[in-house]
Amino acid sequence: MKKLILCLLLCFLTVLSQAQPLRVAVAANAQFVMVKLKTAFQKKTGVELETIVSASGKLTTQIQQGAPYDVFLSADVDYPQTLHKQGLTLNAPVIYAYGSLVLWTLSDLPLSADLKVLSDPAVRHVAIANPATAPYGEAAVSFLKHKKLLDQVQPKIVYGESIAQVNQYILSGAAEVGFTAKSVVLDPGLTRRGHWVDLPTTGYSPIAQGVVILKRTSLPKEARQFIEFLHSPTARRILQQFGYRAPAS
Repeated sequence: MKKLILCLLLCFLTVLSQAQPLRVAVAANAQFVMVKLKTAFQKKTGVELETIVSASGKLTTQIQQGAPYDVFLSADVDYPQTLHKQGLTLNAPVIYAYGSLVLWTLSDLPLSADLKVLSDPAVRHVAIANPATAPYGEAAVSFLKHKKLLDQVQPKIVYGESIAQVNQYILSGAAEVGFTAKSVVLDPGLTRRGHWVDLPTTGYSPIAQGVVILKRTSLPKEARQFIEFLHSPTARRILQQFGYRAPAS
């Protein structure tokens, strides 16, 4: 009888875990690429994914406060490394891709990597993600400092909570131009919206995007499957389509 009860209990737990989606906290820069990654991963493994999108810093705070996420895809390595040092992860973070920064507008303003357009009187608002919580915002501020333009542009800056809010500022016209992730402007739904210019990666620290399995996960096997998938040829091709660079092997 005890063996039967144990068997039934194990079967119940197996069914329960299979019904529960893998909850992946995703930095806003990867919002669009995750749609394709999610489809490919589910097709390959049968594991359902649920994504939660926000700024890396906000997601880190949520995890520290006990949010029930299984995996964390950050826009940098520092945030997941902080969680690892606090004993909130099952493993040290690994880099799954490198992101890059672009300047984007829906207007006909002339864009160039020297950022001269930011001095144009027609540019009244420049959207940047909050550098305190969003690595892409930190990169944008670093690039402005590198160009010795931060003080000049500062009065025009409007900060978004994350790259997702920056995108909304640009798409709605609330900001004439904005600094966003290359992965955003390469999304098929946005490729015909305005125009953009690549910014040299020498103007800011490499945006090394880290992924980590969280300690409170109830799906460690599925979480490991997802990490392995991110390093697969299929995932690499998808990431490349969205402008990400692969880490060195």
